Amino acid sequence: MAKILILFAHPAFEKSRVHSQLVAAIRGMQGVTLHDLYEVYPDMNIDVRHEQSLLLQHDIILFQHPLYWYSAPAIIKQWQDLVLEHGWAYGRTGTALRGKIAGNVISAGAQETSYSKEGWHHFTINEFLLPFKQTAILCNMQYIDPFVVYGTHRLSYTGILEQAVSYKQMLERLRDGQPKIQ
Repeated sequence: MAKILILFAHPAFEKSRVHSQLVAAIRGMQGVTLHDLYEVYPDMNIDVRHEQSLLLQHDIILFQHPLYWYSAPAIIKQWQDLVLEHGWAYGRTGTALRGKIAGNVISAGAQETSYSKEGWHHFTINEFLLPFKQTAILCNMQYIDPFVVYGTHRLSYTGILEQAVSYKQMLERLRDGQPKIQ
C-alpha cells in the first residue's frame, strides 16, 4: 500500500464549499496524510527539513488547492521554492524524490468547456498545471492526471458530495497501486 501526502492549501478554507467536502471525505483514510500548509504555516515560515522528511515518508505527493488566477495559492509556490532544494530534490545529486508520484487535486470555478482553446480561459487545465508537471519531471517523479472539480460556482451540494466520493475512490486506487500516469 502506497503512502499519500496531500499538501493542502486554501487561504479561505472556512468559506470553501468544495474543499471542505473533499477533505471531510478523506479524513482518517488509511495511508493518507493531509497536511494543511496554511494551518501549519500561517506566517509562511516553512520548516524545510520537516517538509523534506514528510516527502521522504510518502510515495505519492498531491497538491490540493483551488485554481487561483490560473495558478496555486502563494504558499504552494513558497513551499516549492524552499523545500525542493537543488542537490536534494533535483540536480546531479538531488535524488530524494526519484520514483515518487506527483499530481494535483484542484477546484475550478468555471465549467470544463471554459478551459479549452475555444473556451473562455483559452487553455486547458493541464496547460495551466504544466509548471507542476515540469517540477515533477525535474525531480525525477512521475506526474499523474489531475483530479479536477469543475464548475464550483454553480455546483449543487449533491454534486459536491458526488465529487467527494469520486475523490476518495481516486485516492484509494492510487494508494492501492492503480495510478494513471501521464
